[in-house]
This record gives sequence, C-alpha cells and structure tokens, in this order.
Amino acid sequence: MMMSLVRRGAVLLVGCLLLAGCGREPSLDYLPPGTPVLAFGDSLTYGTGASPAESYPARLAGLTGWAMVNAGVPGELAEQGLPRLQRLLETESPALVLLCHGGNNLLRGQPESRVRETLARMIELAREQGAQVVLIGVPKPSLLVRTAGLYEELADEYGLVFLPDAIADTLSEPSLKSDQIHPNAAGYARIADELLNLLQSAGALY
Repeated sequence: MMMSLVRRGAVLLVGCLLLAGCGREPSLDYLPPGTPVLAFGDSLTYGTGASPAESYPARLAGLTGWAMVNAGVPGELAEQGLPRLQRLLETESPALVLLCHGGNNLLRGQPESRVRETLARMIELAREQGAQVVLIGVPKPSLLVRTAGLYEELADEYGLVFLPDAIADTLSEPSLKSDQIHPNAAGYARIADELLNLLQSAGALY
C-alpha cells in the first residue's frame, strides 16, 4: 500500500514537472556587450522616417553595447532578402538575429502563407548557422493596424522569443509615425525600448 502511494506520488510529480516545462516561455542565452547581433529586415529596420542614429537597431546598440549590424534594405521583399541573409550569416557570424521582414510582401497583397514560408526558411538558416532568433511582428494593411497572424504562427512553431505588437501599436499613434507605414524617431525609440524589455525578460540581457 505504502509503495503504491509512493509510486503514485512520483508519477504525479513527474507529470507536474513535464507540464511546467511545457509552459515555459522561450528564452535566450545571455549576450554580453560586444556580441555581434544582426538586425535584418526592410525599411522598418533601416529606419526610414528618421536619421540612421535614430533607427531601432542603432538605439538598441546604445542600450546594450552589442556590436549591432543594421541590415535593413528599404523596399526589399522577403524572397529577395533570403539570399542576402544567407550571405550575412556567413560573413557576420551573429549570435542573435532580430528578424523583422515581410512588410513589403504584405503591402503588395501577397498571401500570408507565401510570406510565412520565406520567413520560416530565414529562421532555419539563422539557426543552422548557430544564431538565436527574435521575431518582430509586422502589421498588415487594414483600417485597424494589426500584426499579421503569420508572425505568431511562426513564433509558436519555432519556439521563438517574439515581439508581437510594438510596430503595430507605434503606427496606431499619429505622434509616433512619419507616414502611414513608418515610425518617426520617437516611434523607433519606443520599439527599441520594448525590444530591450523583451530581451531582458528572455535572459539575453541582465
């Protein structure tokens, strides 16, 4: 009887531990100052609407001390970015990739499934090179500025640290944007601050 109760207790304990493990949020390895980090994307990463020093990668570099590469190319489609990312992963060897891409595809009305497939390959390429990935959600064109659902799907599928609504929330406030699809300097500062908080909570920063 006693042995049966002990066994039952052990089974319950293991079950609780497994459930706790399944409920964990994705995390990142700690990245000290000087770590090479690649911010990869289009005009939102480049910083269109503000000066280069006011882009979110530049602001984040100042807040973290990381060796940040701003690899944003305005107007680029995700399929154009895929080979460029592969080259940058080989030349820069980043420990972390901040992935914020696909907005131009969405603006052109491309199916989300097609954009999702290309971004999935980007995530896989980064991981194959040993880089961690943080995914940044991008809004799709609509009356209400909302992040396209494909980003949350990708974050769930790959277990990524995910910044879902920083860009959408920023572009919902007229005082934080330079035009309909780009933040201004204050908007990029807000995105950088939200990203910093996320990176700290995920363990990449102390």
